[in-house]
Amino acid sequence: MADQYADSGDDKRPTDIPALRWEEPPEGPVLVLLDQTRLPAEEVELVCTDAPALVEAIRSLAVRGAPLLGIAGAYGVALAAVRGYDVDDAAAALESARPTAVNLAVGVRRAHAAYRAALTGGGDARQAAGAALAAARRLHREDAEASARMAGHGLALLDELLPGGGHRILTHCNTGSLVSGGEGTAFAVALAAHRAGRLRRLWVDETRPLLQGARLTAYEAARSGMAYTLLTDNAAGSLFAAGEVDAVLVGADRIAADGSVANKVGSYPLAVLARYHHVPFIVVAPVTTVDPGTPDGASIEVEQRPGHEVTEVTAPQVPVAGMEAGGGIPVAPLGTQAYNPAFDVTPPELVTAIVTEEGAVSPVTTEALATLCAR
Repeated sequence: MADQYADSGDDKRPTDIPALRWEEPPEGPVLVLLDQTRLPAEEVELVCTDAPALVEAIRSLAVRGAPLLGIAGAYGVALAAVRGYDVDDAAAALESARPTAVNLAVGVRRAHAAYRAALTGGGDARQAAGAALAAARRLHREDAEASARMAGHGLALLDELLPGGGHRILTHCNTGSLVSGGEGTAFAVALAAHRAGRLRRLWVDETRPLLQGARLTAYEAARSGMAYTLLTDNAAGSLFAAGEVDAVLVGADRIAADGSVANKVGSYPLAVLARYHHVPFIVVAPVTTVDPGTPDGASIEVEQRPGHEVTEVTAPQVPVAGMEAGGGIPVAPLGTQAYNPAFDVTPPELVTAIVTEEGAVSPVTTEALATLCAR
């Protein structure tokens, strides 16, 4: 069934619109997503009625961010099961929608395993679908709880490393409630510092080429009443040189067994800058982002995005005369090839600490991560 867009009411505050929710209207269950490609100009919801629609939403970045992708993947399996589609095919398509974010595969597998276990245990298709939905809802709830715990552990670490408060935090990409069942990962730590009166300034990288920092993190910081300033990615070096950064907080899409961190491209240069300027570089992510099956950074598959994201500037919510909705304005000569990895990998020796819901690891080693995950 074709997707449909439904305008969110203008009378709603942004905080009233969840990034993702399951609904059961009379015509059948659906997964409703806040379309992140339309932010910050419009708060529009995308209604997915089947797994292929959700796969497209994931690939187009309408729904994104490691923890939320896991939740979306689990609900996608449940959606296929409840609506009577081939669950195995749906799970395979969802799991492969984006290769780097390990949480997506984790969420899909949890719901799929619950579905299969119910069938193996003698349940019928309806009971198996209920089991998949229950698994997705449980993952959603667990992520919200993990977000709150990460915020607490992260703030405690900041206060330990930077006594006295007045933290000036630089962040990259988007790691708030738009990527989580709760208030996020790295952004949740900054938000906790803000609420405690210990955040002096949030520096927000634009995060080129798709501007998740400018469009999404600035949106979340503004609605939370935080003191924030936007900067281009290549201005970060001058900010460090001026002594204006006390800590870097980023999320992660996959953490290898040795502590190598795959995150939005541009994170690795920040880690190098942080090390040179003796600034803590802190990664905040749930334990589900740690992938013991990936031994090191070289083993992480890095997603390559389409070149037009670099050679064009896209404003999906602003139609341009003579151009299709969602088309881009060329900024490079026709035929220009572009290198556009979605992520880069930061080695563990550049990571000051990894903060999870189970606590912080510092220094980051294979043994310390294994002990943390074993909890």
